[in-house]
Amino acid sequence: MVILKKIRSATLVETLTASVLVVIVFIMASIILNNTFANTIRKENSAIQNKIHELQYLYQHKKIKIPYVETYGGWELEIIKEQNDVILLYTKENSIQELILEREVTDE
Repeated sequence: MVILKKIRSATLVETLTASVLVVIVFIMASIILNNTFANTIRKENSAIQNKIHELQYLYQHKKIKIPYVETYGGWELEIIKEQNDVILLYTKENSIQELILEREVTDE
């Protein structure tokens, strides 16, 4: 008859500890990938945000005249005066966003 050697096996605590460590590594990897993709998406909008800040600066220092229209990187930029407000509209495809550059306060 064959003599069976006793094989040392891992205890339940060791197995659970190893499983938890593997799960933690996968969670950290997914968080890193998520942040990388989120930063890539944010970086795509940074060019238009820089242009908007430039237009705000130019308006505040009276370097551009209203109404102002420009196309920049697929975005349609427009500065208009509506009633007592000066508004910067920027649109791309079906997305319209606006930013109020100046609001006149009237005492009524």
